[in-house]
Order: sequence, then structure tokens, then C-alpha cells
Amino acid sequence: MPVLKILQYPHPLLKSRSKQVQVIDDRIIRMIQNLLDTLAASPGVALAAPQIGESYRLIACDVSRKTKEPHHGRVILINPTIRQREGKRIFREGCLSVPDYTGNVNRSEKVWVEGLDPQGQRVNLISEGFEALALQHEIDHLDGVLFLDRIASLSTDLFRRRVY
Repeated sequence: MPVLKILQYPHPLLKSRSKQVQVIDDRIIRMIQNLLDTLAASPGVALAAPQIGESYRLIACDVSRKTKEPHHGRVILINPTIRQREGKRIFREGCLSVPDYTGNVNRSEKVWVEGLDPQGQRVNLISEGFEALALQHEIDHLDGVLFLDRIASLSTDLFRRRVY
């Protein structure tokens, strides 16, 4: 499948709420593969369908290449929702759709996430640390929320990404 262009802020699709997936058909399976191929070709650890131009509630996440913390490996979730949150922590996060900046964002340390896998089976995950951050970040994308929207102070908590 092709590696797709990742939409950049201020593209309007990044600020709109995505539609629920009603049926997991061939189109959704192709979309999942496009999401995975595009994620694999990127420096990121997670990607949401709106970032590749698809307004559907679909995310892919695999933090294994960036952390040794416990995680679930490659996770694909359709219609994901956060059912419960625990703890608070400030994370420095970035986004493939906002490549020039990072920012300090207050996130939950632990989340219980529910959704469907590509076969339509219900999935329940308990996630902590970096994986929990990534899941929250991607689910925000499905609601049209960017990490920029969660920064308490743009003057003190937003940073230009260093170019090496």
C-alpha cells in the first residue's frame, strides 16, 4: 500500500470530529494498511486516520521503537474510547502534523481504552506511561483536538523543535 502524506496543521480536517466506523469493510481494511504503512515510514509512534486525510475513528500505535516501558506492541483500534483515567503527569509531546514544535501537556498516567480490532473483536487495554500518552494523543485527533489545544501556556510550554 502507499505511504500517504501526513496532513499538517492548520489543515481543517485536523480540527474536526471523525465519524464512527459502522462496518469494517474492504475500504476500512485498506485504510488500516495505509495508516500502518505511513506510520512505519515516519519517525512517529502513532497515527490517527484524520492525519492521512480520512475522517474515521481509527488509530494505529506502536511505541516499541521508542521505549522499553511495558506496552502492547502494535495496536490498531477502531472507534476507540477512553473509559477510565488515573493519575496526572506532564509529558513533552510532539506531533507528525505539527512537526516544528513540541509542548508540555498534562495527560493521564494510566488509561483504560476500549475499541475494536480489525476483525471487529472488542479490545480492552490498560496502558501506562508513554503508551498511554500516545493513545490519548491519537484519540484526541479523532475529536479534532491537537496537543497545541492542551498546552496550558503557549509562551512557556511550547518549544520549537531542534533541527540537528
